[in-house]
Amino acid sequence: MTRRLFVAIDLPREISEALAALDPNIRGLKFSPPEQIHLTLAFFARVELTTSDLLKEKLAAISFRTFFLPVSGLGTFTRGGEPQVLWIGTGKAHPHLFQLHKRVNEAALACNLPIVERAWKPHFTIARARGLSGAAMKPFLQRYREFEAGMFRVEAFHLYSSKLTPGGAIHQRELTVNAL
Repeated sequence: MTRRLFVAIDLPREISEALAALDPNIRGLKFSPPEQIHLTLAFFARVELTTSDLLKEKLAAISFRTFFLPVSGLGTFTRGGEPQVLWIGTGKAHPHLFQLHKRVNEAALACNLPIVERAWKPHFTIARARGLSGAAMKPFLQRYREFEAGMFRVEAFHLYSSKLTPGGAIHQRELTVNAL
């Protein structure tokens, strides 16, 4: 039996609710529920149960100090010129965040799990688009491109399991790793 797992940093409720409140109600753009907005450090599509136990052990051994992370700057990931994902970024170069990402990848490699081998663009996915043109998103993006949702203190990261359902993904927290 395999499981879908991901490692993430959660947003404080007040920031995720402020992001959800940006919803312009554009047809074809579905905003994420505030409790599901997170920054993915790593995603694993299929993990055997024994490997997931080893991954928990490796992740729990990661030590890091708290750090502050800004939440600002809206953008989209596109496919064929059409927006697929609406995201908010983390400002410019955060060495503590990139160091944590590196340590999570090292834990995954120690479990023989594949890691994404392309440049990592840290972001919080706030909405998904389907059948939406770039032109329909342009006024919204122009208005909010420089949006600042605030800054928060990263004090933990989490391992989640994710089950796909017709109503959307259901995430369950499996492990929390707190900062020193």
